[in-house]
Amino acid sequence: MPNLKKIIYGIAVICCMLIIFSLSHQPATLSDELSTGVTEYILAALKRIAPDAAIDLNNSNHIVRKNAHFFIYLVLGILVVSTLRRFGTGWYRVAGWALMICVVFAITDEVHQIFVPGRGAQVQDVLIDSAGAFLGIGLYALFSRIFRRKAKQNG
Repeated sequence: MPNLKKIIYGIAVICCMLIIFSLSHQPATLSDELSTGVTEYILAALKRIAPDAAIDLNNSNHIVRKNAHFFIYLVLGILVVSTLRRFGTGWYRVAGWALMICVVFAITDEVHQIFVPGRGAQVQDVLIDSAGAFLGIGLYALFSRIFRRKAKQNG
């Protein structure tokens, strides 16, 4: 059963990486259509909350795109660190490896985009992706510690 957990966690990491890769493989026009659709949905919800707010679609779309980078790598960071924890090595080593895996994947993802029509590599995106992974790993550490303490108190 412990090996099955490792496999399931590993599959979750691979699935997340495949989602990132497939989104990065979209030509610029298709990628922009997707993010514009998401942005319009968010702006419509914001208009219901604050109807008088002046919101620029182009600026908002840029913000949504960068937050998407951050968030998906936050998730990837959590998945990678939780997978590596299943192998029982020390926390700092696991966190370091998890961050390195996420950063290397972010770099290779940006390089991959050079070969996609209308797309290109941006150092800024690697930094945003890395920050998301770093926060995800940190959140994993924080919540793991909280749950361990509660388990000790209840156990």
